[in-house]
Amino acid sequence: MYIIKVKGKAKIPDYIQLRDSDFVLIAYFRADRPLKDLHRYGLEGKETELAAVIEQLEFGKLQPLAI
Repeated sequence: MYIIKVKGKAKIPDYIQLRDSDFVLIAYFRADRPLKDLHRYGLEGKETELAAVIEQLEFGKLQPLAI
């Protein structure tokens, strides 16, 4: 799974994208909102780890998600 942080402009907020091994978009959510429905993506119980990864991400840089 891969993660990328997308920079918003003006009134559009920053977003996070989760992509599978084939780079197909599997989740798209606001970076500033609490994380919900993580069980859908196999990340149940890893909310704090994912929040820490999101905080450290650079905008526009696709990275493997290893948590």
